[in-house]
Amino acid sequence: MILSVLLLAGCTTTGENPKDPYEEQNRAVWEFNRSLDKAVLKPVAQGYQYVTPDPVEKGVSNFFDNLGEISNIVNSLFQGKVGQAGKSTGRFLINSTIGLAGLLDPATEMGIDEEEEDFGQTLAVWGFDSGPFLMLPFLGPSNPRDGVGFAVDAFGIYSPYDELNDEQTEWALRSLWLVDMRAELLPLEDQLEEALDEYLMVRDAYLQRREFLIYDGRPPIEDECEFEEDCEEW
Repeated sequence: MILSVLLLAGCTTTGENPKDPYEEQNRAVWEFNRSLDKAVLKPVAQGYQYVTPDPVEKGVSNFFDNLGEISNIVNSLFQGKVGQAGKSTGRFLINSTIGLAGLLDPATEMGIDEEEEDFGQTLAVWGFDSGPFLMLPFLGPSNPRDGVGFAVDAFGIYSPYDELNDEQTEWALRSLWLVDMRAELLPLEDQLEEALDEYLMVRDAYLQRREFLIYDGRPPIEDECEFEEDCEEW
């Protein structure tokens, strides 16, 4: 969660970022989150990875990725991307059937790649401004728009979790999803620890990744390095 922003790191800024007017407070929250991660979530993820055979771990990841297609479908429709919604629907149907309830990912093998969409992206397409960068307790990097989007995706948009009659089972699955996601990000730990400033690396990577997703991988050329005077060469 708090490391997922490293998946698409681009140029690294070295000065103040006007999108981060609350940097001092955000840094304090980052230190809290990082300490909590090192004390609890990271060790749990390492233990999970240690005791779980690789095929099983991959199957669990595939299962949750398949559930995520529900959000991809709904948000694609909200954004008017009918063709993309159909593609995500195809992925969901293929992986839910011949993929054994999503444990396997034959759709990707067929060349049908995932198109990630969330309600934060939907709000951006609808014209809502992101607002200032925020480091949220427990949740990590965000902003007001993405914070609302996360709440809608997690608890507002229909998901298979809604069909569970057992609240304990629902939260057990959500907890497993969190641990599995953190385990997937363990290889990025060294990259984070080698950064001169962990907070800046996470913040800037988050901002770039969100722009990348909102523009479907094709951000405006003038915005690829928005704060050019503070950016190092790619």
